Amino acid sequence: MDIHRADLPLLISLDVLLAERNVTRAARRLHLSQPALSGQLARLREWFGDPLLVPSDTGRGMVPTERALALQPRLAEALRALREAVAQDAAFDPRTSERTFVIAANDNVLSILALQVMDDLIRDGNPALRLAILPPTAPDLIDRMAAGEVDLVLGDVSGLPGSLKARALLSDTFGFAQRKQHPRGMTAPSLDEYCALPHVVVSSRAEFSTAVDDALSELARERRVAIAVPSYAQVAVVLSQTDGVATLPRQLLRRFASLVDVFDVPLPLPPFEMAMAWHPRAHQDPSAQWLRARVLAAAETLAQARDPVSVPCLARPTPRPAS
Repeated sequence: MDIHRADLPLLISLDVLLAERNVTRAARRLHLSQPALSGQLARLREWFGDPLLVPSDTGRGMVPTERALALQPRLAEALRALREAVAQDAAFDPRTSERTFVIAANDNVLSILALQVMDDLIRDGNPALRLAILPPTAPDLIDRMAAGEVDLVLGDVSGLPGSLKARALLSDTFGFAQRKQHPRGMTAPSLDEYCALPHVVVSSRAEFSTAVDDALSELARERRVAIAVPSYAQVAVVLSQTDGVATLPRQLLRRFASLVDVFDVPLPLPPFEMAMAWHPRAHQDPSAQWLRARVLAAAETLAQARDPVSVPCLARPTPRPAS
C-alpha cells in the first residue's frame, strides 16, 4: 500500500471494522450508512491488496484475514497515539463541546456520585454535551477504555482493575433499612432480631450471599435472606412495599429517605470505599480531566455534608498514582 495515497478516515473506518467485525455495527459507530462503509471497505481491499475481512462460515459477522490480524494492533496503536497528540493541544470548553462522556457505574454509585454530575451537566445548558452510563460489568471494559469509548469507572476501590489510574473519592458506612411504619418498631435491631428478619440483597447473579453474610459467618451467625434483586434501586421499591429489610450504604439510603427508616447495623462492617478510575491514555486529556474534576467535586460536597455517616477519604493513600 502506498501510504501517500492513504486516506485517514478510511484507516479510522478500518480500525472500527476490525474491532466490530460486522459492517452494520461498524457503520453505526462511525455514523455512516452501511453502503458507504461497504464502499470504503472495497477501497481498503484494493489499497492493501488483501480481502481484510471475509464473510464468516456461520453467516454472522466477518472474519479477519491473517494480514488484517497482523495489522489490527499496530493500526489501533497508531490511531490512539494520533488522537492523544491532537487532544493534548486541544482546549476543552463545556459550553460549546459536542463531547459524549461514558461512565461505567452500578446504580448504587450512580445514585451517590453521578447524579450530581448529571445535574451539573444539565444546568450548564449545552445540549450537545452528553453523558451515558453503562454497567461496570460491561464486556471488554478495559479495551473500550483503551479505545476511548469509556471515560471513567466509578466503584468500590477494591474492585477496580490495577491497570487503571485511580483516585479515592468517598468513604461510606452501612445502615439497616426498613419501610416506614414497619411492624417491628423504631429501634435498632439486636443481632438476634437482625438475623431472624427477612433480608433483601442485591445480586446480578441471583445469589443470596454477600459480604454481610461473610461478616456474620465470622461471628458464627447466619441471617435469613429472602429476596435477591439485580439493582440497588429495586431494593428501595421492595422495602417500601414489604416487611423486608436491607443493609446498604447510608449515602444511598439518603436518596430514599421518604420511603425507609435507617438504623445502625448490629455487627461491625468495613466502610464502603468509593473511587474513580481511568485509563492512562486519558490522563492528560482536557475533557477527561474536566469530567474527573466534576466527579471529585461531587464527592467533596458529600464529604462536607452534615450527615455524619459520610467521611472524606481523600487524604487516604490512593490505590494507584492519580492526578
